[in-house]
Amino acid sequence: MFKRSTALAVAALAAAAVTAVTVPAATAAPTAPGFLKGSDLPAVPGTSWSTGPVRKGAPSPGLFCLAKAFPVAGTWHRTFGTDLDTGARQVSVRAASVTEAKKLTATLEKKVAACAADWLRKTPGGTASWQDYGKLAVEEGAHVYGVHTAVPESEHGVNLFGIGRDGSTVTVVDFTRMGTLNDVPVAAFKKTTITAVKKLNP
Repeated sequence: MFKRSTALAVAALAAAAVTAVTVPAATAAPTAPGFLKGSDLPAVPGTSWSTGPVRKGAPSPGLFCLAKAFPVAGTWHRTFGTDLDTGARQVSVRAASVTEAKKLTATLEKKVAACAADWLRKTPGGTASWQDYGKLAVEEGAHVYGVHTAVPESEHGVNLFGIGRDGSTVTVVDFTRMGTLNDVPVAAFKKTTITAVKKLNP
């Protein structure tokens, strides 16, 4: 009787140990990166910035030049607005690895650099131009670009893009308004881009 009870106890302990080993550990869901506030954006005379909530996923409609460029998983965005013809959006992605983040950054920069030419091919009679405003020394780096587009007998539109990375987290800030590349606050937007990258992983 004693031997049988001991054997049963040993068997129960062994089964419990197997169960403990085979239960998968819970994986924590990725948290949203840090985002800009309206006060971090270039000042717009005559109005102030409103700041929307941070939302999961890419914005809809997608960013000009970068529609469908962001992965479904690990993406968040925030929208900013004013009472005038100026707006902004920020999209940030927690990539699966530093390697994936580097690939995403390279893809985003390539798409923005090719955007004006791509837009012209699809818009007969339109005009477009772009400008590389250079790299910024912050974390793993950032880059600022400008894209201007216009169709005949209509208003001109311009976008500034700040693309940066901190480790495996990538962010894009898109500042848009009516006008041309001569009308955008490049120096102030560079400061905004630096702030955006610094806030990713506080």
